[in-house]
Amino acid sequence: MNRLLPIALLLALVGCGTPQERCINSATRELRTIEHLLAEVEGNLARGYAWEEYEVTRSHWVTCGPIEPPHRATDGKLGKPRPRMCLEDFTDTLRRRVAIDPATETRKRDGLIAKRAPLLQSAKAQIARCQALYPE
Repeated sequence: MNRLLPIALLLALVGCGTPQERCINSATRELRTIEHLLAEVEGNLARGYAWEEYEVTRSHWVTCGPIEPPHRATDGKLGKPRPRMCLEDFTDTLRRRVAIDPATETRKRDGLIAKRAPLLQSAKAQIARCQALYPE
């Protein structure tokens, strides 16, 4: 919980568009990326599996183009106009569970934590610099 407070403060500062906020957003981008990856790895360890996204392409019939003109039946009567139908591809993004190696995920987590510490210190200094450059 203690780790989430600086992130929440950074995200609150990043949300708007003043020059100071844009400066802080730029200064903390790498830290936010590390925090996102760390949360993902910790979630994987807590669940015991990871989520993998994959795409599936499917086809379905859609109405396309102008309506076909009525045609004459064999008895001479006009039929109903019919819509022109075409096959159209669409892509769905789906998720599936994938197995993880807990030892690898733990090493990943430890590496991200090690990388996060200096980034947090650097971000604090850069935030102070942004606040000095762009006082509100």
